[in-house]
Amino acid sequence: MSVNEGRITYVNGPVVKGKGMSSFKLREMVLVGKHKLIGEVISVVDDKGTLQVYEETEGLELNEIIQGLNEPLSLKLGPGLIGNIFDGIGRPLVEIDNMSSDFIPEGIGLLSINFEKKWEVDILVKEGQTLEAGQVFGLTEETSLVVNKLLVPPGTGGKVVFVESNGRYSMDTVLLKIEDRKGKIHEIKMFQNWPVRVKRPVKERLKISKPLVTGQRILDMFFPIAKGGTAAIPGGFGTGKTMTQHQLAKWSDADIIVYIGCGERGNEMTDVLEEFPKLIDPKSGKPIMERTILIANTSNMPVAAREASIYTGITMAEYYRDMGYHVAIMADSTSRWAEALREISGRLEEMPAEEGYPAYLPSRLAEFYERAGYVNTLQGKEGSVTIIGAVSPAGGDFSEPVTENTKRYVNAFLALDKKLAYARHYPSINWLNSYSGYIKMLEEWYEKNVGPDAIELRSNMMKLLQEESKLLDIVQLVGEDVLPDSQRLTLEISRILKVGYLQQNAFHKDDTYVPINKQYEMLKLINHLNNKAMECVKSGIPISKIKDADIFDSMIRMKYNIPNDDLSGIKELKTRIDDFYETLMSKYTG
Repeated sequence: MSVNEGRITYVNGPVVKGKGMSSFKLREMVLVGKHKLIGEVISVVDDKGTLQVYEETEGLELNEIIQGLNEPLSLKLGPGLIGNIFDGIGRPLVEIDNMSSDFIPEGIGLLSINFEKKWEVDILVKEGQTLEAGQVFGLTEETSLVVNKLLVPPGTGGKVVFVESNGRYSMDTVLLKIEDRKGKIHEIKMFQNWPVRVKRPVKERLKISKPLVTGQRILDMFFPIAKGGTAAIPGGFGTGKTMTQHQLAKWSDADIIVYIGCGERGNEMTDVLEEFPKLIDPKSGKPIMERTILIANTSNMPVAAREASIYTGITMAEYYRDMGYHVAIMADSTSRWAEALREISGRLEEMPAEEGYPAYLPSRLAEFYERAGYVNTLQGKEGSVTIIGAVSPAGGDFSEPVTENTKRYVNAFLALDKKLAYARHYPSINWLNSYSGYIKMLEEWYEKNVGPDAIELRSNMMKLLQEESKLLDIVQLVGEDVLPDSQRLTLEISRILKVGYLQQNAFHKDDTYVPINKQYEMLKLINHLNNKAMECVKSGIPISKIKDADIFDSMIRMKYNIPNDDLSGIKELKTRIDDFYETLMSKYTG
């Protein structure tokens, strides 16, 4: 038996044990059995090893060979990732579909991006030049929206001793040769090999200072997500997690989207795979797939591959971040990923912690979310990875372990509410249970780019919503009529805020995406109406006269009636409010 071969002694679903494995390394990739199934070493004790296998293990027999590959689970990162659809370990599904249209066949190996395709490469360096790790040496147009900046791999650098001329080349062509300080020659190709569980190096992590602008009012003005930040979207079945993530993928100002369908139902993932290629990117008018990578790992696929899928996604995101792009990752859903951890942990007979999840669940979640960040790349450009993870707590119970632990590591918590969803209020983000820790960090940006009072305005509106929540408890007990007029006005303004502002229609041409300046002006107008009406209440004017049905209805309808590119309607509405309340005041107070 060769040095790097073992024999199967035990098979339990994705968990396989072997003997004769003392020379294997932890996290080493292996080929298992006669079908050469892809697996990974997760423990070695003496000459016994334990593996998790990323493919179906049905039909594996005892004493079949386990062959080591002397490298960890890695991805080939290069042109061809954008616009592609991969499984959990980075194999292209379109290519697999051409080989076997119904199922992923066993033992097809670790396929990757297309090595046959030729790319038009523009080389930017000359012989004799000195290059450092992370520097751009060439460009190739990956799609009409994304230029792939070919980078010197991390850990490599030195004097250029050979340069290929501009032209069309396949992935395997040596484009550069670099001689390092020790005299060793490194051949640089169009792609890099990178282990998925190792984060890619950067020059420095920068302070978070810019929001991820989404065009969704409840996010941009109430619970902002930062570029390079982390957010969780927890919610029970049917509350709109996937829809919210689709809106963010389509409208956020990220350059590149990585969507990880992690253990979702097959029909839901099919919807994503069918709908995404049809979507048009609103900013460029081109298909959104020209700046999107999809990773599809449905609930009936092997659980070990589900566990690996989020590392595959984050590694691809870091690769584009290193080029200076702003990347947003949608992980849908981290609960299914945690369930995969729990299943593998159970088969490994590890001591379970809360609700059967392994004791290392918090550290694995932290590991994932910590790979987000706003950074200065090795080439000195700014780039970011923003992680937005959906969480699917069973029965909508936010006190379960995955939601509770996720809360510890994310800075924006966007709690979806079953009652709001069933009342057709979308996005069904509960404004009382949600929070964003980025408000203070982004205050300066909002003051400069939105309005000097933007954060104060948000604070006033949040107080109004909190006040309304207390009043609704009283109204349920004794009815609205017993409330003083000032509190009845709070209920009315809150209704405008909830229905006319926080509720957003994803299928309306003007309301699906709202520029941040319009969001600010709308909120300012609602605040202005509240101030004007409250003056009248304090002057003793009855609420029945203050509440003008026409004005209040226009406030609710302004999101549809005022176009995004012409805000003159907001000024007209402000003039109507001023005229109406000034007339009312003069009539009652003389």
